[in-house]
Amino acid sequence: MDWLPLVTRPHNYSEAVGLSLRDRFFTPKVARAMMSPVGILAAGGGAAVGIALGLPIVGAVVVGAGAWAVRVGAAMTGGGRARGDRIDPFTLQEPWRRAVQDAVAARARFHEAVSRTRSGPLQETLQSIAGQMDTLVQETWQIANRGESLVQTRRRIDTADIGRDLAEAAQARDASPGDESVARTIESLEVQQATAQRMDRVIEQARSQLRLLDARMGEAVVRALELSAQADSNASVSSLSTDVDSMVSDMEALRLALEETHGTHGTSTGGMSQGPAG
Repeated sequence: MDWLPLVTRPHNYSEAVGLSLRDRFFTPKVARAMMSPVGILAAGGGAAVGIALGLPIVGAVVVGAGAWAVRVGAAMTGGGRARGDRIDPFTLQEPWRRAVQDAVAARARFHEAVSRTRSGPLQETLQSIAGQMDTLVQETWQIANRGESLVQTRRRIDTADIGRDLAEAAQARDASPGDESVARTIESLEVQQATAQRMDRVIEQARSQLRLLDARMGEAVVRALELSAQADSNASVSSLSTDVDSMVSDMEALRLALEETHGTHGTSTGGMSQGPAG
């Protein structure tokens, strides 16, 4: 898919790929924060504090509204969570860097398509979908970071050395069939081997899924452009929304798989020679 030229690194690249205040407001996450029980409780709690401090009713309501606004503002800015790291593809190696660049470029084109759409229900729906595109970029950024980290961890497992140790242990088992220490050695080596193979599968899955996401985000942009030129497109925009939601679910599942794999095996030991993952 086409992607924005990123030959040189802009001085303020992180802000360049960020969202405007209006775009951050019109997202499903902010809508959920506005109507969420936590937001409502924050408003009620703020009002209660105002009354306890002896403020008039109007003042208490203002305090409650302020607490609610803080909750909504947190949703717009990411709430200060770790995943709110600024997106900078240049901190990554290939192919992870390109995946993030492609996602950022697709998001920018989608927002441009929304801005070109005539005001009305269609544009509002596309704005909501644009919020999901923002989520996809965040998921891509996290997956790329975890994927690169997992590759680095995988390189520490020398499967060739493990294979040689297994062959020697098998010979020792043939020579001393009842030796329990040999049997346990083989079991440990087989676990290490299986771990490396599992990590290879997860790494390849991450690369494959990011390539697929690249194509699907590009398709979403083309469909948004087509919708912006149609008069009656309710069914089509609904289909697009469903497809983008599906992409988000797929990326969340992939991120969780990477987190689980790296969290479980991040301390794996072995030879320092580079394995097949790259």
